[in-house]
Amino acid sequence: MQKQMGLAEWSMLLVLSLLWGGSFLFNGILVKALPPFTIVTGRVLLAALALNIIVRLMGHTMPRDGKSWVAFFGMGVLNNMIPFCLIVWGQTHIASGLASILNATTPLFTVIVAHILTTDEKMSGHRLIGVLIGFAGVAYMIGFDVLHDLGSNVLAQLAVLGAAISYSFAGIWGRRFRAMSMPPLLPAAGQVTASTILMLPIALIADRPWALPAPGIETWLALLGLALLSTAIAYVLFFRVLATAGATNLALVTFLIPVSAILLGTIILGEQLQAKHLIGMATIAVGLAAIDGRLMALGKSRAA
Repeated sequence: MQKQMGLAEWSMLLVLSLLWGGSFLFNGILVKALPPFTIVTGRVLLAALALNIIVRLMGHTMPRDGKSWVAFFGMGVLNNMIPFCLIVWGQTHIASGLASILNATTPLFTVIVAHILTTDEKMSGHRLIGVLIGFAGVAYMIGFDVLHDLGSNVLAQLAVLGAAISYSFAGIWGRRFRAMSMPPLLPAAGQVTASTILMLPIALIADRPWALPAPGIETWLALLGLALLSTAIAYVLFFRVLATAGATNLALVTFLIPVSAILLGTIILGEQLQAKHLIGMATIAVGLAAIDGRLMALGKSRAA
C-alpha cells in the first residue's frame, strides 16, 4: 500500500473534495423539501442508474458471484446507507459548519480503525499529530463560533460523528476490492446498487414519497447534482484512490472538503476570503504533509 501519495492521487483527492463539498450544499437545499430517507434513496438510485449505464457502455459486466455482492452490500451499508442517513438527518438539526467539523473527525477514526484492523496502515506518531493539526485547521477555518452550539442537539451531533465512524470502517472494508482486481467503476456501481435495494423499501414505508408535494426545479437540480456529481463520479475516484493510497490517506479528503467549499464560494459566489481561511488552509496543509510523511522526510533531509 502506497504511504505517500503522488501528484495523481493528490489531484484526485482535490477533485473528490470538490464533489463531496457540494453534497452539503445540495443536502441543505433538499432537506427543506424532502424527508431524509427519500433524499438518500433518490441519491443512490439515480447514481446507480447512471453508473450501471456507464458500466455497459464501457463494455464491463457486473459480477454475479456471491462474494462480490457481499462486498457491495457491506460497502453500501457502511459507506452510503448509514452515513448518508445520519448526515442528512443531522443537518436538519445543526448548522452545516458544525456538521463539517464533526465530519472532519473521519481521519482520526480511520487512523485508529486502520491500526486495529490492518497490518500495513499502522498508526504512527506523525500520522496522529498530522490528523490533530488538520482537524485544528478545519475548526479554525470554519470558525470556533460554531462550536458554541456544541452540546445542544446532542443526538444530531452524535449522528454526524456516527457517520464519520461508519466512513472509517468503510475505508477499511473497501480495501478488499483491490484484491479482487476490480476496476474502480464496478465497486462504485455495485455499492450504490446495493444501497438502492436496501433503501428503497425503507423510503417507501417511512416517507410515502408519492404523498409528498411535487418537488420544484431547484429540488430536482439539487438531487441530480447530489446523485451524479457527489455520488456517481465521486465514488469512481474514491475507489481509485483507495486502491493505491489506502484508507488513511483517502480519509484526508474530509479536511479538504471545507477548503473546497470556501474556495468555491469565493470564486463562484464572490464571497470574501478572510484571514482565518488562509491560516486554516495553511494549518491543514501542514497536517496533510505530516500525515503523508513528507514533513518528517523534509526534517530528516535538513538535519542530514
